[in-house]
Amino acid sequence: MDSLGEVRGKRVLVRSDLNVPLDGDTITDEGRIKASVPTIKALADRGARVIVTAHLGRPKGEPDPKYSLRPVAARLGELLGQDVAFATDTVGESAQATVAALEDGQVVVLENVRFNAGETSKDDESRSAFAAQLANLADAFVSDGFGVVHRKQASVYDVALRLPSAMGGLVAAEIDVLRRLTVDPARPYVVVLGGSKVSDKLGVIDNLLGKADKLLIGGGMVFTFLKAQGHEVGKSLLEEDQLDRVRSYLARAEESGVEILLPTDIVVDSEFPSGDREPEPRVVPADEIPADGLGLDIGPESGKAFAAALADAQTVFWNGPMGVFETPAFAEGTRAVAEALTKVPGLSVVGGGDSAAAVRKLGFDEAAFGHISTGGGASLEFLEGKELPGIAVLER
Repeated sequence: MDSLGEVRGKRVLVRSDLNVPLDGDTITDEGRIKASVPTIKALADRGARVIVTAHLGRPKGEPDPKYSLRPVAARLGELLGQDVAFATDTVGESAQATVAALEDGQVVVLENVRFNAGETSKDDESRSAFAAQLANLADAFVSDGFGVVHRKQASVYDVALRLPSAMGGLVAAEIDVLRRLTVDPARPYVVVLGGSKVSDKLGVIDNLLGKADKLLIGGGMVFTFLKAQGHEVGKSLLEEDQLDRVRSYLARAEESGVEILLPTDIVVDSEFPSGDREPEPRVVPADEIPADGLGLDIGPESGKAFAAALADAQTVFWNGPMGVFETPAFAEGTRAVAEALTKVPGLSVVGGGDSAAAVRKLGFDEAAFGHISTGGGASLEFLEGKELPGIAVLER
């Protein structure tokens, strides 16, 4: 942010990532708010008039009270230790009046930027017109919402074309860590992938087969791998249309000397956890999943094997839980991987999204990990080798 020079008295628009889960007005995971504080505080301490813009959820381009940032603004104020003003719109009368009333070192949060259709429009002119309204509120722009830098959206990309712009501390730290994962990583380099769908991770697997030493596969995506090997997967999540692709990955891995480690045991139940029903977990061999079995976690032996594979790693990237960690009966695989990452002698990176949520929900000390990303999708696209529009526009 030093490239912006003296910011005292200047109106600085900060694109933060405040997209946190809400239960009514209650924030259930405030990780992203906490991660946004240092950049906002640094600017306020330097006397900037800080205008925070962010989104929450997926409103359909118009105001929707359940996606209001008001409770987030209140919590941000508590974390900053100062009053934070809240504008009830993004670029309208409330935003203009609240910004005009700011004094040096004060902070305002604008209402959800996605309440405006121009924010996410695929039409360049529509997006640009909305970006012009945002830019009119400010003298400079700081991009600090890593969770959205892979999106070509008005508050991420187009505003940066209209104002003197800089990377915030959070985005700079994220990009630095991800470059360490892709440019000459320290070895052994182990990648742990989970989550529900193999299709979400195809690009990452494709790119990392030439870079990683080991790929550990868990979560719902593992059943497509097991099926590709000819095993029965019962009622488990399966992407039939990806079987040939997965077979090609297994063959490529063998040719290139990359070890793909799959679970040897699986925790199954007869149905997905819901309502008042008590889970009935049982552990079965990965190649003997019964026809009525629904795989919901990697088994205890697999957890130990994954931990052993991570024990000497110098670089680890983990994205996606090993099972349905929200239910204690199916959280142990994810816990085993998280525990192993805290003991990794080298760089351990938790790749945002559900993995970061799991680390917090399972009670781990965040300081025990090398880096916990705030952006799952952005992390994955970077590791796929894709250009991130919100970064490219800053580096022009």
